[in-house]
Amino acid sequence: MDVPCYNMQMLYAFFNWLVSVIGNMGYAGIVFLMFIESTFIPLPSELVIPPAGYLISQKQMNWSGVVLAGTTGSLLGALFNYAIAIYLGRPFILKYGKYFGVSESHLKKGEQFFQSHGGISIFIGRLILGIRHYISFPAGLARMNFKKFCFYTSAGAAVWVWILAYIGFFVGNNKEQVFAASKQWSIYVVGACALLIAGYVVWHKKKTACK
Repeated sequence: MDVPCYNMQMLYAFFNWLVSVIGNMGYAGIVFLMFIESTFIPLPSELVIPPAGYLISQKQMNWSGVVLAGTTGSLLGALFNYAIAIYLGRPFILKYGKYFGVSESHLKKGEQFFQSHGGISIFIGRLILGIRHYISFPAGLARMNFKKFCFYTSAGAAVWVWILAYIGFFVGNNKEQVFAASKQWSIYVVGACALLIAGYVVWHKKKTACK
């Protein structure tokens, strides 16, 4: 059996199932799936939001509803991780996180990113693959201000949800093109984040120098 072909068929079937779930459950389905995606459970948002964008193109959903539902689900999932970090701590995350793909290296990467860039790291982290699922843990461990955490998480999540919905809207129900476009947009996002970080560092240095 051709394994790559078999895996691709499974991916297509899963994608079609997600379209069906979102179509049947509506915006509540998006909230639920994005909640899962935003926790430590490895469900890529690239499999959740593009089908919703496709349904927008079919006049079965609207932009504001998809972005709001996706952002809400992302925030709830991030708050779940944030609460785990605050109330259960680092030892718990390291002990049980490995069963869900959260390794010590992942946690250290998130902590270093958070410590280097502060609050804005939450916004940027929501846009970067490999960080968005773990950035809430260091924020919780550092006892980041709750309102700031919610603001930066929601802002970053809203941008990413809009991008993925945009991809689904124009690419349609073509899984290969969805993943290809998602990877391309990820490159653009990383570049924009690098510029944003550079601008933030310059602004912060000027602000500190004026004190």
